[in-house]
Amino acid sequence: MAAVLTMQEFVRSNARFEPGSGPAHRPRSVQEVGIRQSLLEDLTLKTLYLSGTLSVLELGRKLGLGYEVMEDLVARLRAEMLCQVTGMTGNVPMICVSDKGRTRAAELMSQNSYVGAAPVSFESYVAQTKAQTSQKLAVHADDIARAFKHLVIEPDMLARFGTALNSGSSVLLYGPAGTGKTTIAEVLSRVLAEDPVWIPYAVDIDGQIITVWDRAIHKVVPVENANDHDGRWVRCERPAVMVGGELTNEMLDLQFNPVTKFYVAPVQMKANNGVLIIDDFGRQRIRPEELMNRWIVPLDRRIDFLNLSGGKKIEVPFEMLVVFASNKEPSELVDPAFLRRIQTKIRVGAVTPDQFAEIFRRVALDLQVQYESDIPYLLASFIQDKMRQDLRSCYPRDIINQVCWSASYEGKEPYIDRRALVRAIEAYFTS
Repeated sequence: MAAVLTMQEFVRSNARFEPGSGPAHRPRSVQEVGIRQSLLEDLTLKTLYLSGTLSVLELGRKLGLGYEVMEDLVARLRAEMLCQVTGMTGNVPMICVSDKGRTRAAELMSQNSYVGAAPVSFESYVAQTKAQTSQKLAVHADDIARAFKHLVIEPDMLARFGTALNSGSSVLLYGPAGTGKTTIAEVLSRVLAEDPVWIPYAVDIDGQIITVWDRAIHKVVPVENANDHDGRWVRCERPAVMVGGELTNEMLDLQFNPVTKFYVAPVQMKANNGVLIIDDFGRQRIRPEELMNRWIVPLDRRIDFLNLSGGKKIEVPFEMLVVFASNKEPSELVDPAFLRRIQTKIRVGAVTPDQFAEIFRRVALDLQVQYESDIPYLLASFIQDKMRQDLRSCYPRDIINQVCWSASYEGKEPYIDRRALVRAIEAYFTS
């Protein structure tokens, strides 16, 4: 049976972490970096091998480490004749690998080709992630009103969104297609995004490297006095990660690349301290029951278990708001025991004719399209009376887009009169 290494056991067995360390503390020595010296030396040598001649300052910027640390690491590599000084830039040495160092670096690259900012220790990552939990945030009515001001939503629904955010746990948005569930989920993530957090480039656990920072997900927030901070961490907006039908069971575990020989963090680890949106819940390649079985402990205890090569499991924080958005009824998705783990359920349904008209007005204003005053209500009447459907918030934009595309084809400015509305309806609806 595979051993499970809990966060508490890992921290107790690795005494490198100190309460004063973390993003706000720039390491001044190799010991303060908090990871094995040999790993830092190997990473330094690989960086020189790939980059050619660098100054000690440039080398430090690539590794996210200060001059004092790099000076010590370079001195040790020089003592082993793995690198050499080629000159000076002012008072700063220029360094390149020696022939012996080049051979050693090539061997290291075949074992693990990670090159970049030095990783932070696993216990440091755990401590920082827990300190930044979104559960400590207090969301108020003004925050919600500001974030949702561009959408037409009644106050009672906004209050439910605020309550869900303050839970910091999980929420299910359900209802018919086209009612704005995905848009609402994205806006919820923006409410939390205003509070920045620190994300590491990579994490080290027993010599294994896990990359966490993702340029496509983590939006950098500039920091003052950057030299005072640990360069291995990036100050970012709270992340928002969205996955849809492409989600598989493999994406929920550490992804080991057999070529590069290091791991990429799964989607939930990249979403830590932010929001993870499971869009079109129930239509993934992983069945809803399988997903909920996988996350029954994380949703309850805010910890997750990930697998390293060799069968070892590690316990990592599960500190995020999980938003499930589905077109299906909750009873069709999972059984009551699993549904209980989703703390808040919000039905997103149809809009009223007046709300429909206001959405139409805002979309037309945004797209700079003129229209006859009774057009929104004519469209609403057609949908309700002729199509026997509820009014959905997606219809105004979809119909106006049809008019814009037709006008572009005809080489004229878009304008919505009854004739243009009928043509758009015929192109959009199936009957």
